[in-house]
Amino acid sequence: MTPEIGHFALALAFALALIQSIIPIVGANRGKLLWMHSARATSIGQLVLVGIAFGALMRSFVTSDFTVVNVASNSHSLKPMLYKIAGTWGSHEGSLLLWVLILTLFGAAVSLFGSNIPDSLKARTLAVQAWISTGFLSFMLFTSNPFTRVFPPPADGNDLNPLLQDVGLALHPPFLYLGYVGFSIVFSFAVAALLEGKVDAAWARWVRPWTLTAWMCLTAGIVLGSWWAYYELGWGGWWFWDPVENVSFMPWLLGTALLHSAIVTEKRDAFKSWTILLAILTFSLSLLGTFVVRSGLLTSVHAFAVDPERGLYILFLLALSIGGSLALYAWRAPMMESGGIFKPISREAGLLINNLILVAATGTVLFGTLYPLFLEAVTGEKISVGAPFFNASFIPMMLPLVLFMGVGPFLSWKRADLAGVLQRVRYVALASVIAFLVIWYLQEGGPLLAHLSILLAIWLLFATLREWAMRIRLFDVPFSEALRRARNLPRASHGMTLAHAGLAVAMFGFIGSSAWKVEEVVFVAPGSTIEIAGFEVIFEGVERVRGPNYFADRGTLDVFRNGENITTLFPERRYYPIAESSTTESAIRSTLAGDLYASIAEPASKDAELSGAWTLRILYEPFVNFIWLGSTFLILGGALSLSDRRLRVGAPKRTRAIPSRTAPAE
Repeated sequence: MTPEIGHFALALAFALALIQSIIPIVGANRGKLLWMHSARATSIGQLVLVGIAFGALMRSFVTSDFTVVNVASNSHSLKPMLYKIAGTWGSHEGSLLLWVLILTLFGAAVSLFGSNIPDSLKARTLAVQAWISTGFLSFMLFTSNPFTRVFPPPADGNDLNPLLQDVGLALHPPFLYLGYVGFSIVFSFAVAALLEGKVDAAWARWVRPWTLTAWMCLTAGIVLGSWWAYYELGWGGWWFWDPVENVSFMPWLLGTALLHSAIVTEKRDAFKSWTILLAILTFSLSLLGTFVVRSGLLTSVHAFAVDPERGLYILFLLALSIGGSLALYAWRAPMMESGGIFKPISREAGLLINNLILVAATGTVLFGTLYPLFLEAVTGEKISVGAPFFNASFIPMMLPLVLFMGVGPFLSWKRADLAGVLQRVRYVALASVIAFLVIWYLQEGGPLLAHLSILLAIWLLFATLREWAMRIRLFDVPFSEALRRARNLPRASHGMTLAHAGLAVAMFGFIGSSAWKVEEVVFVAPGSTIEIAGFEVIFEGVERVRGPNYFADRGTLDVFRNGENITTLFPERRYYPIAESSTTESAIRSTLAGDLYASIAEPASKDAELSGAWTLRILYEPFVNFIWLGSTFLILGGALSLSDRRLRVGAPKRTRAIPSRTAPAE
């Protein structure tokens, strides 16, 4: 009975979405306040109904109701409870239901917490959000019903993909979808503004918290996925330029540009058209990611479906939403006023350069991701565009951005004194060069681009700290006064400092773990010794152990340094009999200086298996933990900015234009 309740709740939510997509926007056009206010009830109703459906599906997983096809295909009676719950969103149908739940969550949040948004704008925004809900609810009901029954049911189910039975992957999809779908409400604000024909500083202030929330969640989702790939897949990498990784990275890049563009619109009433376009494109790339993952175009560990019919349905939704919004933009954007004027040397100009680089970088990733698909469609030839292309094109493009990020906060709005800016950063540049030379002396070798990147990372970190110190006049006034000024500084300012510093810290991890990584792949038998990066690793052998729903071959590695035993590592090779597949569980000794990383694979041959030989992959990755540390700073910086009261309740009120009085005729 529970699945039928869930299915019925989805049907009712679809009906409410249809109502919400029409009545509020008609009310806004006709000035009918009651019709506009109906969006509040329907948006909350949608959230409740989709929440009931999601709860029904989760209950089916928890109770192992194998009469539901989705549960039978993605769960097993012996699976640990955490992964039974995670199985709710571990399939195509379940992940789509999670997508719609978050979509309705953001709509209800705007209706509940957007009390200072004008009724007409809120009604149009929630109507546009309902258009998106209608599309995805219809897609789910007509092509991807998560509550389809099966008779007779299997006895124990088929189990979830073993690669997804991990805490990192249990949390990765919800955060990723909060980011993906969070940009839907920003898209809805943008389309509503185009329909209303008004974009101003107040609109930008209302949009910023939602943009920041989505960006912060998408950052967390990408980092969790990268962290999972690092320790779970056994190859020791944290980013592979996999096409499905790319489709989550592209909205992040454009979302970052959107955040900075909205600041200019709010502060200087400029970049209006640019901000609207970025809002449309950011969510469009989120939809593109949904299409790519579910259409069968790509094969990836991340992909949920390989059904062309579903792909065609999403392609139709994609064309309708992107094509319609861009057509509306082409019609209404030229009517927008240009806003504030600024000089080439100004903060506005710096943020414009920032946005142009981010958009160009997004275009590069988009081209590298989709070009193989277009080529195959036209010529039938299959090619692979991988890390060499992206590293050679994307990274050099981003290095100037890091340079401008260090200078940008020192620039003033409208017009900046270049000589004064250079004077403020001269000691920062000198300190950066000195620190870089020290690192170069300590770390010999490596590509020239890596050393240049390290220099720019040091520059960004020092420049960010210098700008914050100037704000509170550290070392210029007594420490107690500087502390008071720091307490009085807006939280958004602290958040910006923390986020920029976080990117600099993460860059140390990106560069160190890529340019100076040391790797050994060897065949080992009990007693074998491997020397790597100053460590001596002794392979003691493998023993068979049993887990909740798997068997594992667990290796034992004693690690010595300077003759002293510093740790023992236990990498595993797990076999899941229900799913009939294996996974690699790496063992890692983590320090801030770097990770010693080990994984084992199947015996090299039958003869090697008889002699107890295994394939051992062992790596030393310098500074890799700076990636997770810097990413945490990025997320905390976003959260700190979001907690700034000005972003939550301080949106300026719109004022009506006062008609000009004409002098009476004489």
